[in-house]
Amino acid sequence: MAKKRSKGKQPAQKRSGGNVGVIMGEALAESLGLNGYTPLDQNPEIIAGCRRIATLVSSMTLHLMENSKEGDKRIVNELSRKIDVEPWSLGTRKTWMEFIIMNLLIYGKGNSVVLPITQGGILQDLRPMPSNAVRFEADPLTGYKIYINSKEYKPDEVLHFVNNPHKLYPWKGQGLNTSLRDLARNLDQARETSKGFMESKWKPSVIIMVDANTDEFSSKSGRERLLEEYIETNEAGEPWIIPGEQFNIESVKPLSISDLAIPDTMTLDKKTVASILGVPTFVLGEGDFNADEWNNFINSTVKPLTDGIQQEMTKKLILNPKWYIKFNIRSLYAYDIEKLSKVGYEGYSRGVITGNEVRDWLGLNPMDGLDELIVLENYIPLEDVGNQKKLEKEKN
Repeated sequence: MAKKRSKGKQPAQKRSGGNVGVIMGEALAESLGLNGYTPLDQNPEIIAGCRRIATLVSSMTLHLMENSKEGDKRIVNELSRKIDVEPWSLGTRKTWMEFIIMNLLIYGKGNSVVLPITQGGILQDLRPMPSNAVRFEADPLTGYKIYINSKEYKPDEVLHFVNNPHKLYPWKGQGLNTSLRDLARNLDQARETSKGFMESKWKPSVIIMVDANTDEFSSKSGRERLLEEYIETNEAGEPWIIPGEQFNIESVKPLSISDLAIPDTMTLDKKTVASILGVPTFVLGEGDFNADEWNNFINSTVKPLTDGIQQEMTKKLILNPKWYIKFNIRSLYAYDIEKLSKVGYEGYSRGVITGNEVRDWLGLNPMDGLDELIVLENYIPLEDVGNQKKLEKEKN
């Protein structure tokens, strides 16, 4: 027969290790923003930086190139169209590539997997896999295995893009989550503190000096009645209306966000986030646009990321040893029309590029007769200066 439990007071449970707990009121917890953990993909600054990188990479065209004795040439065929125009049947190249980059930077913790679908040896589709459907497992024979929705794949059967390789498993990425976690927490805390401060009603525009000997302050109930009648307000910053004959009122400057040094802290944390992500600070709302800083960002952050992607695609999608895939990274640099025109004219006049190539840089349609390389008359070797026809006529 089972014993009945006593309805009396239960003995207190012992706490191990002498840990001390802190009890915090709900209002205080809400004002300090301590109600839960905010994931990195919900932090505005981190998402803004990652989105900018993903948007830039996804806006570049993918070129199919061929090595030749005259130099690398672009190839236009069905394969180049598949890779650049319609790699994914359910979306555009831009959405496809942006999904891959966001997985690399944050969602997939440095890993992004694409499953190629072929039919009769012809590439049909490149399906990007969500990060929660992919799992990696080390294998002593093959190096590692990839599981997509519990189905096993070998590394050469999928496209596995990696960012920030793991210190023990170089085939696996680890992303930037560890580096950004504390910064994200600091930024969220500062934002919640600012919000709590701005929404607090205890920011009066006046200070009240009261005679402590008045009847209203002689008892606790009197003090509560005075606060309730004259001081309690419903709106932040609302002035207090009180009897003038009993109080001395003096206007003051209220405490501001700047007094709490929150803006300085947020600026410092934003700059640190920008440094870790490798984006300019003006991308996160700090400072003004700078062309040199932007071009350095393209060279040092975007280009290395795209190098890994194009190498993986070339390795596993291209069979011809002379072909390779290349991003059009030049399209991302900060050029103005005057600089493009100057560079184009100098190249055209020296026979380095054609007139139609210059027009393409400037976004203009090609014209007949501008596909030939030309050299101006004066641009000749020094030893041939005396052989010009106009000089020979003068001698005769």
